[in-house]
Amino acid sequence: MIDFEDQKQWARETQAVRGATERSGFDETNEAIFMTSGYVYKTAEEAEAAFKQKIDRFVYSRFGNPTVRMFERRLALLEGAEACRGLASGMAAVFAALACQLSAGQRLVAARAIFGSCHYICAELLPRFGIVVEFVDGADLDQWKKALSKPTHAVFLESPSNPGLEMIDLKAVCDLARKAGASVVVDNVFATPILQKPFAFGADVVVYSATKHIDGQGRCLGGAVLGTTAFITDKLTPFIRHTGPTLSAFNAWVLLKGLETLELRMQRHCESALTIAKALEKQKGITRLLYPWLASHPQHALAKSQMSAGGSVISFELAGGKDAAFRLLNRLKIIDISNNLGDAKSLICHPATTTHQRLTPEDRAHVGITDGFIRLSVGLENVNDLIGDLEQAFAS
Repeated sequence: MIDFEDQKQWARETQAVRGATERSGFDETNEAIFMTSGYVYKTAEEAEAAFKQKIDRFVYSRFGNPTVRMFERRLALLEGAEACRGLASGMAAVFAALACQLSAGQRLVAARAIFGSCHYICAELLPRFGIVVEFVDGADLDQWKKALSKPTHAVFLESPSNPGLEMIDLKAVCDLARKAGASVVVDNVFATPILQKPFAFGADVVVYSATKHIDGQGRCLGGAVLGTTAFITDKLTPFIRHTGPTLSAFNAWVLLKGLETLELRMQRHCESALTIAKALEKQKGITRLLYPWLASHPQHALAKSQMSAGGSVISFELAGGKDAAFRLLNRLKIIDISNNLGDAKSLICHPATTTHQRLTPEDRAHVGITDGFIRLSVGLENVNDLIGDLEQAFAS
């Protein structure tokens, strides 16, 4: 195996295919799936040393696994992070990244426009443990300045946000957070490590739902948390070790295969999404259309400065509200109704009744999720077929 430090000098495409590969004694070409819960020791003394962490070896797959480690190290290479831990899902990653570093009485400042389950964690779950949470409008730097004028322990945000594609000035928020003594946790799921590098703007921790683009084919669940070696080792790993949101070896192997083609898929996703977004600009009945690479996006310039392409998700609002949204979704023939995203298949959903249905109508309205709001995740099908499917649904 080539030294892991040397692999950091490889181009991203090479890292995605070969990074962190470890071969067993059988010298297999494809990475092995180590489906084992435990490991054996030659002596009782070796087991004792392993549990006292005096030697570096696997002791139990809730703590670590060879296949999972390959996924973690490969993703760390692509992200440019010192270390990574894989988890059972994206939500496990978000909760672990926050809970492992927050205690009763500490403050968390979070962007208001976040995924529904993330909102639940910040608004309902963490406050049960005595953590003080304040929400701000992510695009409003004045609100960030005010919220971070007081000592703060952590910041959580998505950029682009789900589903409104709100962009947050990562460098500005990270600078403000640093002055407040806060650690910045960025959910980078819409951008992926291919389109945006939060660490380059000052983020401390990056989280992913690997279920989305990293797998990219709707096969399995997974999540990841990336950060410094000190954060991963001293804060996150003990939390994972003792609470058990473990990524399975099989899912880690599937995600390894996803990383091999992530860059190629993201290129196609972004090209098709931009083409479809431009087609939707001409469509009657749409009152609001959001895609970061359209000049009409309210934060187009910021998107261009932080991302290398616009991503796979387009959001738009129909004049007819929920009835119009449901009629459109029900008339699609190729695009599937699903709450997932980042898939090879194009998927569409109505956030107000699915992913964000837990929010109050007032909270949904505050972040622009109206009854006519739709989120479209553009897949890898022929772009003209997708445009045709949308056009026939609008026409009918």
